[in-house]
Amino acid sequence: MVEALGVAVVGFGWMGRVHTQAYARVRHHYPHLALRPELVTVAEEVPGRAEEAAAQFGFASTTRDWREVAADPRVHAVSITAPNFLHREIAVAMAGAGKHIWVEKPVGLSTDDARAVADAVTEAGVQGAVGFNYRNAPAVEAARDLIAAGELGRVTHVRIRLFSDYAAHPEGALTWRYERERGGSGVLGDLASHGADLARFLLGDIASLTADTAVFLPERARPAAATAGHARAAGGELGPVENEDYVNCLLRFASGARGVLEACRVSVGEQNNYGFEVHGTRGAVFWDFRRMNELGVSRGTQYQDQPVCTVYVGPGDGEFAAFQPGAANAMGYDDLKVVEAHRFLRSIAEGTPYGATPADAVHSAAVLDAMARSAERGTWVSPETSG
Repeated sequence: MVEALGVAVVGFGWMGRVHTQAYARVRHHYPHLALRPELVTVAEEVPGRAEEAAAQFGFASTTRDWREVAADPRVHAVSITAPNFLHREIAVAMAGAGKHIWVEKPVGLSTDDARAVADAVTEAGVQGAVGFNYRNAPAVEAARDLIAAGELGRVTHVRIRLFSDYAAHPEGALTWRYERERGGSGVLGDLASHGADLARFLLGDIASLTADTAVFLPERARPAAATAGHARAAGGELGPVENEDYVNCLLRFASGARGVLEACRVSVGEQNNYGFEVHGTRGAVFWDFRRMNELGVSRGTQYQDQPVCTVYVGPGDGEFAAFQPGAANAMGYDDLKVVEAHRFLRSIAEGTPYGATPADAVHSAAVLDAMARSAERGTWVSPETSG
């Protein structure tokens, strides 16, 4: 028998919409899932936005105060897609109220924030998931399997890139994302957090690193009203950008492998140019998010002039079979969130974590904090995950 599970969404910007759509679709792709998510309530402080969400997606109720969600006995699981500075407070409160939580990355503003959420989940005995969606791509999971099986030999080095132009326009509004108090870091938390998670997911722990950061657009216009996404605010009062547009980082892995992680939010001409190149003593594997369902694979014993083949992922890779019947049928970004929703709900049903957890967020946040310390000091530093 399928059990109904009351879910809520806190924060209904673009990511809140993506989570809601994932809940709506998850049983279409995973019909044997033991839980059926029911949209109980949506919390959003921007006037009218929650009501629009309820009208479109069928939430039973709305509120402008997330604390009402924590007190609502109908709610058993909560998606937290509010701005970064609210992650810790909301997540700790929801876990303390016995709610399972699915939190968007980077889970707060620091390692301490992520650790507080992870500790709250453990102490409350609830399940926690984190929105590191790129690790859910079947091609990424296939690449991890290749690496783990030794198909590339001993991994020697990796390059991870996350380039985007979402903040490249000089008229981009000075939203919370550019403020230290509410956004914390800039491109570190927004994009490099994914890179840190992918690095560890593919190659294991990072032992030490050295980083450099920069702000390329030091001022932006303050918005006149509430914004969603990456709105523009031409003519508004200018204010300072308080966090970084760019980071470049050298990595040393515990395995002895070396790496480069580079991320930028103001890269003109780059739209979601995310990916990695992993090289080993016998081969290599390449992934580009813009061609999400393909891998470039080089393996064998030829070494020099060894060719690279394009491999299309198929039903045997990751969660591909839940979406498409055969290789080279495309999956998209929103599908990765459906995978995430399934793993979150399966964790609740079985009482065992599946997918990225708050513990993974602690590791990613520790790498981000280490990058910030390194950029400030100009030295190599080690991520600190214990507390």
